Amino acid sequence: MDSDSRVNGFNGKLHNHVEFYIPSENQVNAELRLKEVIESKFHIKFTDYEEFYRWTCENYEQFWETVLIETNIKLSSPYQKVVEKTPNISVIPKWFVGSKLNYAENCLKNGRDGHIAFVQATTSETFKFYDYATLRRDVAQVSTSLRKNNVGPGDYVCGYLPNTYETAVAMLATATVGAAWSSASSDFGPDGVLDRFGQVKPKILFTVINITYKQKRYSLAKNVNEIVQGLPDLERVIIIPTNGVKEEDFNQFSSADKFVSWDKFKLLAGPSPKLEFEQVPFHHPLFVMFSSGTTGIPKGMVHTVGGTLLKHVEEHIYQTDMKPSDRILFYTTCGWMMWNWLMTVLFTGATIILYDESPLEPDPHVLLKICQNMKATIFGAGAKLFDEYAKSDCDFKSLYDLKSLRLILSTASPLKPNTFEFLNAHIRPQVCIGSICGGTDIIGCFMGACMNLPVNAGECQHFYLGMDMRAFNHQGKPTLDEQGELVCLSPFPSMPSHFVNDPDGAKYRKAYFEKYENAWTHGDYCLINSKTMGIVIFGRSDATLNRGGVRIGTAEIYNVVENFQEVQDSLVVGQRVTIEDDNENILLFLKLKNGHTLTDDLVKRIKTALRARMSPRHVPNDIHCIADIPYTNSGKKVELAVKQVLHGLPVQNMNSLRNPEALECFIPYRLK
Repeated sequence: MDSDSRVNGFNGKLHNHVEFYIPSENQVNAELRLKEVIESKFHIKFTDYEEFYRWTCENYEQFWETVLIETNIKLSSPYQKVVEKTPNISVIPKWFVGSKLNYAENCLKNGRDGHIAFVQATTSETFKFYDYATLRRDVAQVSTSLRKNNVGPGDYVCGYLPNTYETAVAMLATATVGAAWSSASSDFGPDGVLDRFGQVKPKILFTVINITYKQKRYSLAKNVNEIVQGLPDLERVIIIPTNGVKEEDFNQFSSADKFVSWDKFKLLAGPSPKLEFEQVPFHHPLFVMFSSGTTGIPKGMVHTVGGTLLKHVEEHIYQTDMKPSDRILFYTTCGWMMWNWLMTVLFTGATIILYDESPLEPDPHVLLKICQNMKATIFGAGAKLFDEYAKSDCDFKSLYDLKSLRLILSTASPLKPNTFEFLNAHIRPQVCIGSICGGTDIIGCFMGACMNLPVNAGECQHFYLGMDMRAFNHQGKPTLDEQGELVCLSPFPSMPSHFVNDPDGAKYRKAYFEKYENAWTHGDYCLINSKTMGIVIFGRSDATLNRGGVRIGTAEIYNVVENFQEVQDSLVVGQRVTIEDDNENILLFLKLKNGHTLTDDLVKRIKTALRARMSPRHVPNDIHCIADIPYTNSGKKVELAVKQVLHGLPVQNMNSLRNPEALECFIPYRLK
């Protein structure tokens, strides 16, 4: 294809890379329609995608206003100003000043009554279906009951819950009455929950008292009792029924008078309650999201009604081209921001498939079976799950009919190049593979899927529209084709309005603007490919290795090491040579598959591969076998916590870890 060829509505040249998805020259999608609207409205013609993207960044005020108008986000009061003018990006502006709206109203307005809103999968062959009419009825009941418990704007409602239909209803009902929602998944321990919910002092708690995971039943009664005792402002605890829970089971709790069953709570609404949506300002609190807490008490980030809705709607409609005909299965817990992101899919009128069981045990194919049986069009999960699929070397497309899939979304950590290859070859050839990257901090994405650009192995396709992203080098200057700090130079609607318990904004500024006052520093290390404008993520910048002044992203090492059949998982960190010498040795820790040991031959092969495929600087000083690798509750490796252990420093918040006992494995390797 020559440089004058048309590529899906844009002039451009396909570069000499391994491209797993090439957009059709004739396809029509929402992003292309948006481009045409902007060209007509602002009397401009874009010659390629990069020019279109750059315009949305340089004219972010006009861009976000156009998105709001074209997607028909419902406002009950008009805005006087699109965005406040502030001295720089570190002074957080308000958006669509003067407007009022309701998040739940917007999420519930587009789905047709008989169209399926949620599918609850309990196994690969057992499903419950809830259409939009049922969803609206249930939200009306629960929101009316919340109002009768005097819940409204200024109040907080929390959920200690699995990823189920009732959890979605509880959140939407909370948004309906104008209160703010925060949730933790049911695999959190009581200390981790209290570290989060204790900051917002909720009036209402929705919870379950038992769960099923890996086909085993677990009681949460002790956890729930501790949580309720630790939240003195709680007025009501609503128990969502699971596994045959009865009201007499509530007597085991020390504050049993606060407890009420889900069904009885709904009855408080009376017969045929109406949906009444509290209209709140665009910048009104919607979600309180919490950081992982690996460096201290989790930071509570307050995300706004309008900012969250607008950012999610832009991503769903324009970046992933979601429509009412789509069925999305995104494996997440409600303690991860991807759950909040997933809930806003309702705005598109599409169908959300929920699954809360283990994705790998006892059935490692369960999610793919659900995709087949429900004819899912979009399948998303953390990159670690897709890596496990790749390690299985199974030709899934010959086992299951996955032809309905048009998009695979991967996040939480960088997707390895060989995993891109595997997904294309063995799940769905020519499917668009969107490696998306963002964060809890922005309750959305900086980069990821683009239906109008090719997919190149190991890269996020492009930065998202309206997000003026750069890689800054050591001099704080934008750079291409070399590793740098990921930053955003433009304000965007889903910036947190503030942090909880941060009255002067000091914690907020330290988190994102300590390094550069005029750039949001996200904390990831990346490279922008000048040929494709795709982005390679190398891991967290605070975990970046430094060997002789050369910075090395941890993902570069994982991409090589975890291709070895003997290796189940790995973690790499830098450790000072001595207490006095701050030069770093690179230590590689391997969790090996059952039946394998760390032999001299394996060590030699790993070092040889790193030297050949990366560079001599990537070769670790030492390689050790370890029993387990620590992860956060949202599924991210915690290199920083391991580094603290190796240097004899305290780990600030063990409650943020899924398996904190794994840190004990690293104690023998502490700096002497």
